[in-house]
Amino acid sequence: MSESAAEHRRTACNRDCPDACGIVATVEDGRITRLAGDPDHPVTRGFLCHRTSRFLERQYHPDRLTTPLRRRGDSFEPVGWDEALDDIASRLLRIRAESGPAAILHYRCGGSMGLLKEVVDHYFARFGPVSVKSGDVCTGAGDAAQMIDFGDEESHDLFDLLNSRTIVLWGKNLHVSGVHLIPVVLEARKRGARLVAVDPICHRTATICDLFVQPRPGGDIPLALGVARELFATGAADPHAADCCDGLPAFRALALSRSLDEWAGLADVAPELLRELALAYAAKPAALLIGWGMQRRRHGSATVRALDALGAISGNIGIPGGGVSYYFKRRGAFDLSFTGSASPPPRRLPEARLGPAILEAREPPIRAVWITAANPVAMLPESHAVAEALASRELTVVVDSFLTDSARHAHYVLPTTTLLEEDDLLGAYGHHWLVESRPVVPPPDGVRSDHRIIQELALRTGLAEEFSADEEAWKRRLLAKVADRGASLDDLRRGPVRNPLAPLITTPDRRFATPTGRANLVTELPLDAPAGTALRPLLLMALATERSQASQWLPGQQVGPATAVVHPAAALGFADGDLARVESEIASLVVRLRFDSRQRRDVLLMEKGGWLSAGRCANALVRAAETDAGGCAVYHDTPVRLLPVPDDDTPTPDRT
Repeated sequence: MSESAAEHRRTACNRDCPDACGIVATVEDGRITRLAGDPDHPVTRGFLCHRTSRFLERQYHPDRLTTPLRRRGDSFEPVGWDEALDDIASRLLRIRAESGPAAILHYRCGGSMGLLKEVVDHYFARFGPVSVKSGDVCTGAGDAAQMIDFGDEESHDLFDLLNSRTIVLWGKNLHVSGVHLIPVVLEARKRGARLVAVDPICHRTATICDLFVQPRPGGDIPLALGVARELFATGAADPHAADCCDGLPAFRALALSRSLDEWAGLADVAPELLRELALAYAAKPAALLIGWGMQRRRHGSATVRALDALGAISGNIGIPGGGVSYYFKRRGAFDLSFTGSASPPPRRLPEARLGPAILEAREPPIRAVWITAANPVAMLPESHAVAEALASRELTVVVDSFLTDSARHAHYVLPTTTLLEEDDLLGAYGHHWLVESRPVVPPPDGVRSDHRIIQELALRTGLAEEFSADEEAWKRRLLAKVADRGASLDDLRRGPVRNPLAPLITTPDRRFATPTGRANLVTELPLDAPAGTALRPLLLMALATERSQASQWLPGQQVGPATAVVHPAAALGFADGDLARVESEIASLVVRLRFDSRQRRDVLLMEKGGWLSAGRCANALVRAAETDAGGCAVYHDTPVRLLPVPDDDTPTPDRT
């Protein structure tokens, strides 16, 4: 094949990552041979993260599914599409007739962030409406906080950071969750901005910052109150804050209720470090970028509310280079008015407690589950309960490209397209650009998109006409709000387009979408930070990693025990590289220890998304519970301890 015969085709990454990167795929003889970042995308700018740059290993992996599978006892057998969908449709219709649509659960998560997945939601709303999830295990606590505080949830334009004098990355590891933000903050630093990282974990992003503050896990609330105290005490708070904030006297009293030393003690940081953090944040304009980990604690919403209050009292709201940026409205440009039905869902099961909630459901019980773009067994707390819930239904259908932990417990597994075969639209939750994803190659024979699967199911369940439109028609419908503002489908086909409805800075007039038009400052905050116990002194934190996207590991990466990172003093009696058993209140698993003296002595770190079937799933150790608001899962408050591994106790993967 000559070099001139290679074609370069553009698409975008649809996985659960803030960047929704533009991709240029090199295609030769119908096969993708190289992936690169789209140099014309203003955020991707020609480079991809490690995970997506290696996606071809996943795209062409021999374990990829290319035919529907049906359970037969403890194993699966191939089955034709018509036979599979005929049986699935028949059983769904029977369950609906006998028990009502509440007996059917549709669960969708972030395995693909494509907007056409909303069509799947729409189908199940029209077929039922069926039961759905409530809350959001990833961002819900922070979403709820910002809606309470500001009446809306939006972020400053990504490149507004170039106007900042200070950039505070609070719980945000850019090298894992925001790699394309790194050139922007480094450029801001080159222009004179000071970079600050606040995180209980020492990670690579800390190394590019001018100041690193490492509080106790969950110590963010007293740390934020200590900063607020210093702003009030030194006169650095905004003198006009009372004009745009409700609850200011009570919040001020709360911040001043303890000395700086006391707040530092509660956060477990040196007082001089807290003072330096406050001094840095007082240098306006200061941008506060909130990560997506600290809200996954019991007091997650309260934590984000404390940070929102810092932005409001410091005068950093509504000014270039400021803001409290947590989440970009990735759906904000799209018209989703078609989704849903005239009736609300008959039942919502809390996502953070999905396994126990399915098992506990009565009147009617959940008899069938359909899973879209998700692997809840690996990704939700109490993984064993989720697995039991899926396996014990009358009908569980998983749509995926691989035999995931969740698919292993299904009755039918339906093979679907990858991000390189998808025909879809994407917004981003790390910036404001919109892109179209186009299939750069067709899917293998036997593989169907979610959209086509739903069309086939609609044909069998009396909804064929309503779901007869092709992908292009749905895309144009989704873009109806912005098509005449320079973001039509034709515009997107010429390249990425900034969402024309998104502001450059939030609330420039300092009028908020709250009932009073003023920011709603939190006036009471819990100060009981999570902590280990005498029996289990470490707090488990399973973190996103550069090596995989959630549970989308390559099979070869899930071999042998998972790695657990601890400070050497947290593992007395063990050596670096030893096997150990990590035990929580509900489960245990065998890990390989790795010592890191930069970490705090009260944490045990693992990688997010490990497989239950390989004995590497940290979420199997986590009790299912919801945060204080927003329905996040309480992932990071789990006390654990390290125990020796008996000589005859070798890791045995659960491959049921």
